Amino acid sequence: MAAAAATSRETGRRRPSAATAVTAHVRRYRLTGAARAGDSQWVDADAIARIETFPLRIPFRAGAGEARPPVDSLLVKVTTVQGHEGWGEAFGFEATPVTRRAVEDLIAPLCAGQDPAQIGPLMRQVQEKLQVFGRGGAVIHALSAVDTALWDIAGKTAGMPLHQLLGGGAASLPCYASLDPYGSPAAVRAGVRRAVDGGFTAVKLHEREVAAVRAAREEAGQDTALMLDVNCPWTLGQAMAMAEQLRESRLRWLEEPLWPPEDYEGLARLRAGCGIPVAAGENTATLLDFGRLMGAVDFVQPSPAKMGGVTELCKVFHLAAARGVTVMPHTFYHGPGLLAAVHVTAALGPADSMIEWRYSDLEAWAYGPALMPERGRIEVPRRPGLGIDPDPGVLRRFRAP
Repeated sequence: MAAAAATSRETGRRRPSAATAVTAHVRRYRLTGAARAGDSQWVDADAIARIETFPLRIPFRAGAGEARPPVDSLLVKVTTVQGHEGWGEAFGFEATPVTRRAVEDLIAPLCAGQDPAQIGPLMRQVQEKLQVFGRGGAVIHALSAVDTALWDIAGKTAGMPLHQLLGGGAASLPCYASLDPYGSPAAVRAGVRRAVDGGFTAVKLHEREVAAVRAAREEAGQDTALMLDVNCPWTLGQAMAMAEQLRESRLRWLEEPLWPPEDYEGLARLRAGCGIPVAAGENTATLLDFGRLMGAVDFVQPSPAKMGGVTELCKVFHLAAARGVTVMPHTFYHGPGLLAAVHVTAALGPADSMIEWRYSDLEAWAYGPALMPERGRIEVPRRPGLGIDPDPGVLRRFRAP
């Protein structure tokens, strides 16, 4: 549809394109709900004009140890008719093409022409219309990105950083180094040493062998907090047996020990008997399920790129505060999903909340050098919205087909 060439049935005059209207600062617009986002007619006030996807594929640096496949991620940009732009992030990895289709074919048409300031009502409306596809997975991952992008726009139009829009908060937050899976004890030792030498006082492993965990504790010393994420491999009996061997490593938490991850009763039984604090939540998608999970774990781990973005993340923080459970957001990614966690944690998190920093030898980061931790802390951006936009050079160089 060529909006610039369209003629108004009401007036007989040619209608300017959305871009022309923005340039001229004209206030009357209308976006059609019958076409994809970006096809415009006339409506009052601002409205969502375009939703664009930016799939990224960033390889590991040469010489970064054992060869690994590149890291896929999905950034999303929302643009309004008045020219405001916001960025969000959907959980990617191998599912990036599916999630991209969910953004472009399911969510964008429902958001076209809608008021970008009505974030909560719009997100609920979209969830209700798409509920037939399930309450988790690629559709909710995709919606997470759009929600975060709209909050980015909200902060920018208000002239306030997101954490200030949510009530204010800390200027910086503690973060921990979340290591890639290495496998061998020697490689684990080397990864832990790099993180500790880099100023981190807390390190998370992605290992399943007791020997690797013991090597990490020996390398880190007793003053470094050590966490272990095993990504849902064990039955309750297996987890109990493994916890007995892991107890001597003094883990701050054991993360996602059970299959299936929604076995909340099993998590509660493990927590009661294993002698190690238990953490989970990156695979939880709804507020009701987070409520059930909070009765079973010591630390709850919502992932803003997987469970609804800023809107739902704020709800989890409020519920956790009422239940006396600490929120430790899952952010094994470097884009707007990470910044969403930083801002919400700064505004709503308790003193012992930490930010997960993916400690990987990648060739680039979504924000380039503009967002990097220092001595185990990460600065909360002070500019409006999320505070930083993705690096255009990174978007150009690493954009996937």
